[in-house]
Amino acid sequence: MDFAAVIPKRILAARGEGLLVLLGNTRGTLERNILEPMRTIYPGLVSQIRSDNTVSIFGKRVYALGADNKKHVSRIQGATFEYVYGDEVTTWSEDVFQMLKSRLRTEHSHFDGTCNPASPSHWFKTFLDSDADIYQQSYVIDDGVLPEEIVTELKKEYAGTVYYDRYILGKWALAEGLIYPMFDNVVEPEPRDYTEYYISMDYGILNATAMILWGLYDGVWYAIREYYHSGRDTGIQKTDEQYYTQGLVPLAGDLPIKAVIIDPSAASFIALIRQKRQFKTIGAVNDVLPGIQRTAGALAERRILVNSCCTNLIREFGLYVWADNTAQDEPLKENDHGLDALRYFVNTKKIYRDKRKYDSLLT
Repeated sequence: MDFAAVIPKRILAARGEGLLVLLGNTRGTLERNILEPMRTIYPGLVSQIRSDNTVSIFGKRVYALGADNKKHVSRIQGATFEYVYGDEVTTWSEDVFQMLKSRLRTEHSHFDGTCNPASPSHWFKTFLDSDADIYQQSYVIDDGVLPEEIVTELKKEYAGTVYYDRYILGKWALAEGLIYPMFDNVVEPEPRDYTEYYISMDYGILNATAMILWGLYDGVWYAIREYYHSGRDTGIQKTDEQYYTQGLVPLAGDLPIKAVIIDPSAASFIALIRQKRQFKTIGAVNDVLPGIQRTAGALAERRILVNSCCTNLIREFGLYVWADNTAQDEPLKENDHGLDALRYFVNTKKIYRDKRKYDSLLT
């Protein structure tokens, strides 16, 4: 679907019988995927999103809302919609979609939506396979949306993963087996002139605490060394002070660490780090499935390499699998602490997203 042609056509044809709405995973994804490209194509005819969640498109008022969370149901409850464009529908809360269907109640109401395929048991796939009045178009990566060189690179990056079936072949494929089957990114430790250093960490009390020291060399991020301790496995529960003095400080050594990237839920440990005033902290972006996808891409591009001394992290790569028999994609919550720390780094530092300016074109 060419959203840049469809959206203006629907908006200009609207008769004022209800609201005009753009729904995306978040307002940010609407900006990136829809509004920014439209501003380029139609200069001066598409405004910025205002404080009241509206945007002017071809002189008409259009609501721009996020649909990833159940609380957003309240934003559409009670309203009548004449036209809705839905972006990344498979990332929405099902409750939002069910409410949306009941709001499209004028004679001329229309809904257009786009998505990447997900699990074959996804609620949206169930809807598409129902007897509802639906017109569907399916595409594969070779259908001409992206430049040939990018298509070639994406095929290489997603080879062997569930994302190849979904994003390259357009299949509603089940996520099963290893999450990172492409992992062969182990290198031997050797002297390198690293130019930046970070530490990313997954904090646990009984669960393991994992820390990874990262160094940037020649455009590639190396997992230089790690710290790992499991209170459950060892029977020894450590305090925040012990994790700081026995883990974080020795891992950093005398290196100029730019920041410690840590899940914001680790409030007590973040407070301790700030109290010590030796390291800055950055709250990790903990979006699991987008983070897994970006990590897979970073690994395939070999923008992430792992020194062989990071034995726990390497071990987890061989054990980290998709959970069985779930309606949504979910990693099995085992053997994942080092990989969570790695995902925090990739997601927060944006080492994959910054390079992928064409992410939105996959939708």
